[in-house]
Amino acid sequence: MAISSYIALPQGAGYAVVLGLGFVFALGMMLTTFVLKRYNREIMTAEEFTTAGRSVKTGLIASAVLSSWTWAATLLTSTTQTYNNGLSGAFYYAAGATCQIVLFACLAIKGKERAPGAHTYLEIIKARYGVATHLVFLFFGFATNVLVTAMLLSGGSAVVNDLTGMHIVAACLLLPLGVVIYTLFGGIKATFLTDYAHTVIMIIIIMIFAFTAFATSDKLGSPGAVWEAVTLLAETQPREGNAGGSYLTMHSRSGGIFFVINIVGNFGTVFLDNGYFNKAFAANPAAALPGYVLGGLAWFAVPMLTSTTMGLVALSLQDTPAWPTYPNKMTPAEVSAGLVLPNAAVAMLGKGGAVCSLLMVFMACTSAMSAELIAISSVFTYDVYRSYINPKASGKKLIFMSHCAVVVFAYVMAAFAIGLYYAGIGMGYLYELMGIIIGGAVLPSALTLLSKNQNKVAATLSPVLATILAIMSWLVCAKKKFGAVNVDTTFEDDAMLTGNVVGIIISQWVFVPVAYNCLQAPKFRSADFEIHH
Repeated sequence: MAISSYIALPQGAGYAVVLGLGFVFALGMMLTTFVLKRYNREIMTAEEFTTAGRSVKTGLIASAVLSSWTWAATLLTSTTQTYNNGLSGAFYYAAGATCQIVLFACLAIKGKERAPGAHTYLEIIKARYGVATHLVFLFFGFATNVLVTAMLLSGGSAVVNDLTGMHIVAACLLLPLGVVIYTLFGGIKATFLTDYAHTVIMIIIIMIFAFTAFATSDKLGSPGAVWEAVTLLAETQPREGNAGGSYLTMHSRSGGIFFVINIVGNFGTVFLDNGYFNKAFAANPAAALPGYVLGGLAWFAVPMLTSTTMGLVALSLQDTPAWPTYPNKMTPAEVSAGLVLPNAAVAMLGKGGAVCSLLMVFMACTSAMSAELIAISSVFTYDVYRSYINPKASGKKLIFMSHCAVVVFAYVMAAFAIGLYYAGIGMGYLYELMGIIIGGAVLPSALTLLSKNQNKVAATLSPVLATILAIMSWLVCAKKKFGAVNVDTTFEDDAMLTGNVVGIIISQWVFVPVAYNCLQAPKFRSADFEIHH
């Protein structure tokens, strides 16, 4: 059953996009792999599958970073924040998730410098600190990939369901199919090539939305019309916590709280997601720094323009007959699921808007998912299989295990996303939960490459203790302030803020300094970062 009572497109359109486009990209990658093998003598080895020869140039790195960082949440959660909090939501989402990519450039160049033969950042942690610390960060690395992939599938399937009526279970199972096929054939190179195509399509659709809303629409058609409609809401439906109840102010209590949660959570999903290290290790040494800086700065415009446009369109049209569910508004569950953007697109452009939003979200889901599949396959192959099961594995065995990891992870996550749907957990909830689960490991992970003072005690204990205290404070706040611990109370701003802040601060200000002082940390040595092929 669809989440929304209004279905803009026939169910066949959902299957056509999810299956048809998925197979188009899969066939394109299979053809590309054949051509490269036939005419360029390229052989898909385990090293090529994971690192693409370590020679990718700046432009492809930047487009891959932009595309991988453009999740379903980039489009859907940012628009939801504008719908809930006004313009501050758009800026706080975009600004709060840009700084991490730009700062990650420091880790990218340090990783290339200190461990040029590495495939994952977890290999570097094991080389410096040993097995115990490696196992701790394996948990956080897997947790990061699970959270990100769950958000991709839950957000993408909700939009496909809302627009076409395609069952959420079918969407969760079929969305990964094409991605799995082209990732198996092309490895990380497939993600670079398809990311470029996905990014071009998404940018075109975003521009269509923006020009329609602010220039050509018969329902709005100018910045002035949008401004008047949104300004009127401050009188008729004032936003509690915003200055003057306005949606056009940067003074927003809920928006500011989300800003902090956003920063904390996204440090985790960048610094602990091996997908970003995969791109750094695949980059030409001279391309890593400019690629990440350019990709991060270019990415800012994507959620900023998308959420400003579609969030304000939703606020302007939600009380008009053009709104798909008029005279009813979206329920909190629909808002949390990320359905503001597709509803706004349908209100503004009808079936054309439904097609555009369906295509855009599909591109965002599949491009980011391919990066997650490569990330998890490299972690499993090099940090689990080769480290603890078969240290002398051949190249053929390694690439076989990489392929197995891609398929198994994709469909374990599909099952997990289906479970989240039946449990009533939406993409918005997972997005704010990220920092609580993984925020405590951010600083120790970064300091592995950046600091000569961090020792094994700090790296091993601080993320574990910080995460335990973050979860505890999150649940205690929900219980004490709202009287119960359930999905609704733990999703409240104050509870989420408490858990996120405790996680990031505890690891930074308590356990890491204590460990610094307890034991003298080893100095950097080249042997600390020696990674054997």
